[in-house]
Amino acid sequence: MTKYFKFFEVAYLVIAIVFVVETFLNWNTQREKAYLYLVFSLLAVFMYLFRRKYRKKFENKDNYKK
Repeated sequence: MTKYFKFFEVAYLVIAIVFVVETFLNWNTQREKAYLYLVFSLLAVFMYLFRRKYRKKFENKDNYKK
């Protein structure tokens, strides 16, 4: 089960990188879109950190039961 959690963590990081690249590409031409991409990239990084913390908490709970 934790393999899936790790996969989604990495997926959030990939999404954040894509949005950061899109932010830089659209910065001079479409500033409103660039701000939107920047917000989405920050949200993806937050979700990565949140999921990582939740996964580690879940793993620690499983280790105490054994």
